[in-house]
Amino acid sequence: MKTVKKPLNKKYIWVAAIFLVLVVLLVVSFIIGAKPRSGDISEELTDAVLHEEKKISLFGWAVNPAAISAITVTIILLVFAACVRIFAIPRFKEVPGKFQLLIEKLVGFFDNMAGTNSPARNNFLGCYIFSAGCYICIGTLFELLGLQWTSTEGFSVSLPAPLSDINAAIAMGFLSYFVILGGGIISNGLRGMGRVLKDFSLPVSMSFRLFGALLSGLLVTELVYYTISLSIVLPVIVGVLFTLIHALIQTFVLITLVSTFYGEATEPPVKKEKAKRKAKAKAAA
Repeated sequence: MKTVKKPLNKKYIWVAAIFLVLVVLLVVSFIIGAKPRSGDISEELTDAVLHEEKKISLFGWAVNPAAISAITVTIILLVFAACVRIFAIPRFKEVPGKFQLLIEKLVGFFDNMAGTNSPARNNFLGCYIFSAGCYICIGTLFELLGLQWTSTEGFSVSLPAPLSDINAAIAMGFLSYFVILGGGIISNGLRGMGRVLKDFSLPVSMSFRLFGALLSGLLVTELVYYTISLSIVLPVIVGVLFTLIHALIQTFVLITLVSTFYGEATEPPVKKEKAKRKAKAKAAA
């Protein structure tokens, strides 16, 4: 009997091709023997955190490069949202296409998270975590574009992720905290405010979690680029992997924290009393 050969799966062919390209690039980098970058690595790492030297002029003010990134990402998101609302949404159908299905899945994910963690009040929460999640994710992926800008001293500066600046991370953390505080006050008055104010360390923890996670990818890439001779391939792979992982993880972490604490602040006290009565009835029975 003749054996019929099964055709190779295209997915395996693509994986093998990508693996082969990476191996070739690594071999080439070994042959070339690229030297580490010159200069003091401590100065580069310090400037990546504090942005004291490589500043950019914005209407006459010297600002951090992340400020330009934040403005650019905000404009991109607003223009995209306006285009979707004006041109795409009026053409949505009962049988969704690929783009409509993507938008509905994305909105449904944030809406379900808001409804699950905050059943009492979740309309504004769904909108906020959707906006914050998109900003964090797109803003983190923005640095992969590698857009160059000229600093005030004439150096070429690559625009980083907006939240890699401590000021932007603190602003996001405190904005999320004020959203939680506002929801607690509107729902439960002083009782809701007391629930939120007891977690006074929440904005600090959210701010530094965002800042530390998003900055670590840049620092690790700089360390690899400076200390290892494989400066052709390895920093690119490390940078892309860290950026993709941080974009997804930090988005999920922040929206989960915000929706959870918002749900606790807006939970009506009646539900707790009913739960206590049910527990006592069960214990008595």
